[in-house]
Amino acid sequence: MTKWTATAATLLGVVLLAVIPVTAQQPAPRPAPRPPAPHPQPPAAPPAQGPQRTSATYGDWVVRCEIPEGQTQKTCDMEQLAQMQGQANPISRIAIPLPVKGQEAKLIVQLPVNVSLAGGVKIEADGKDRGLTIPFTRCVPAGCLAETPLKEEEMRRFRAETRPGKLVYKNAADQPITIPLSFKGFGQAYDALVKQ
Repeated sequence: MTKWTATAATLLGVVLLAVIPVTAQQPAPRPAPRPPAPHPQPPAAPPAQGPQRTSATYGDWVVRCEIPEGQTQKTCDMEQLAQMQGQANPISRIAIPLPVKGQEAKLIVQLPVNVSLAGGVKIEADGKDRGLTIPFTRCVPAGCLAETPLKEEEMRRFRAETRPGKLVYKNAADQPITIPLSFKGFGQAYDALVKQ
């Protein structure tokens, strides 16, 4: 061996001896601590059962059904709302609740509380008929209600009507108020209602 080779071998041996003890003395890396086990969660509460609602539109009429929370009996009605542009609350609601078997249908009109109760509200199918005058029965914070049985004659007339109608009443200042009313879809909505 030459002197140069012997020196290189010695130097390599020193380097190796210096590295080996250092790596052997370094502690092994510790694994990251495990997060604590999650506490068992109680089972999720069932979602709150609210009322179950369905609706279907027939022309300008809507049939709505609801099963109130905690009950099994379904309540249904058909309705038409009139709203002014830019206002959230309707200015009128005409509704026919699902009639009890063997009883005639009832027509309910809801208007704002600022009505003159004396004259009731009149439904006119066209300008030529005498219309159907309905007396107010009560006022509640949401509005004043006029109710009447819906006779077979009116039912046939409303089903057959193709022209726009109107609700006519007087406000508390005795001024006449007219609200447009549509009979479009009335017959189909009523047929769907009585099938409920």
